Amino acid sequence: MDFETTQKAIDNYQPTHPEDAQFRTELLDFIARYPEDFHRRTTLEGHLTASAWIVNATRDRFLLTHHAKLKRWLQLGGHIEDDATLVDAALREAREESGLFTVRLVKPAIFDLDIHTIPARKGEPEHLHLDVRFLLEADDQEPLSLTEESHALAWVSADTIRKEHPDASMLRMLSKTH
Repeated sequence: MDFETTQKAIDNYQPTHPEDAQFRTELLDFIARYPEDFHRRTTLEGHLTASAWIVNATRDRFLLTHHAKLKRWLQLGGHIEDDATLVDAALREAREESGLFTVRLVKPAIFDLDIHTIPARKGEPEHLHLDVRFLLEADDQEPLSLTEESHALAWVSADTIRKEHPDASMLRMLSKTH
């Protein structure tokens, strides 16, 4: 993954919430410290990840996954592999984790930024996921396919997110969805 392209994409991101501005600053600082390894899992402090906030065409349902390791409902996404760009990584993760074929990028600009701690696990110390998120759209009638990374997949309403999954990160993305 190209450092300059990634840096430019994050630098061009227009924060809409106070935490967005802070995350943008921290992400830019992080990739400047690790220009060759900002996306590699071998960087012990953490690494960039790419996520997909997947909405249906009417923007009233959102695809969430019950993450097998973290045991929480989250947006789809994950580690950057041999992807050329952050968008490529987000699209790949969305397709792999959902089985969707019709998923498409709504716009190429970054939708949201987040930084969160991943707990230590066997062979892996606690570290940060510096998450770059994109808005994707999919047909909510298309069949879904579970992988070993997920206990469940579900299209949920905004009310369900507010009542059952009121994570600040998801609420922020929900507030940005039009």
